[in-house]
Amino acid sequence: MIVFVTGGTGLIGSAAVAELLGNGHTVLALARSDASAEAAAKAGAEPIRGGLTDLDVLRAGVARADGVIHLAFSNDFSSTEAVTRSVEEESAAIATLGNELVGSDRPLVLASGTPAVPGRASVESDPTVTDGPVGGRGRAVAAALHLAARGVRSSAVRLPRTVHNQGDGGFAGLLTQIARQTGVSGYPGDGTQRWPAVHALDAAVLLRLALENAPAGTAWHAVADEGDAVRDIATVIGRRLELPVKPVPEETFGPIGAIFAADQPSSSAHTQQALNWHPTHPSLLDDLENLQP
Repeated sequence: MIVFVTGGTGLIGSAAVAELLGNGHTVLALARSDASAEAAAKAGAEPIRGGLTDLDVLRAGVARADGVIHLAFSNDFSSTEAVTRSVEEESAAIATLGNELVGSDRPLVLASGTPAVPGRASVESDPTVTDGPVGGRGRAVAAALHLAARGVRSSAVRLPRTVHNQGDGGFAGLLTQIARQTGVSGYPGDGTQRWPAVHALDAAVLLRLALENAPAGTAWHAVADEGDAVRDIATVIGRRLELPVKPVPEETFGPIGAIFAADQPSSSAHTQQALNWHPTHPSLLDDLENLQP
């Protein structure tokens, strides 16, 4: 299968490209810079120069592909305005990818986020989150899933708050970054709130399985660790970086501070059974042991 991948040189995307190539697929990788194009080519993919705002480039990529995996997002959480801009750009890109696939029965796999459900771990049948600071991403994904009725084999792989590799990535990576900047390994609230996690290499396998096998209009959970207490995450970060560990205000984490403070465990029991996906790589707490001071 020829697969058009956006975000193919990021933490998750590079793992997904390697997984696809290792299983006999050909990869066309969207590359917004010379460095990204070089990285994609070195990995064995064919780079297609452009970014998420280059909608004609996206259309051209879809036209050459048997399927699409969308992973690109700017991950600029520096301000409310930056988050809004990133969400708007991605939403337009998702709509473009989906519209180009209408009537083709080709797969469109979208990266989404696991929802938070009060009092229990979220499951695959829970609705996509469409409110809050990044609710626009959920609305764009929901619209793409509805394209199942128009001949698109769309599916959403819901990624947890931390997708990690060698101690880096996701919310835990942001905790580490902020700890290095402030000299404190901080956590919001009392730290008992739980975050799900998955190793990037395990997430990559699920992305491939969804591309190959997921029925139209379905959602899947790329969750290996159902929920680690944020205080436990911060404790490992503090020990590895030789920094004090203590609670800090939500505002420390910018416009997504409220998300950082939320309890949001998630289950992947249905995904593991239905798609025969079984995570095998290190847990988040074990992977954080790779951090260097």
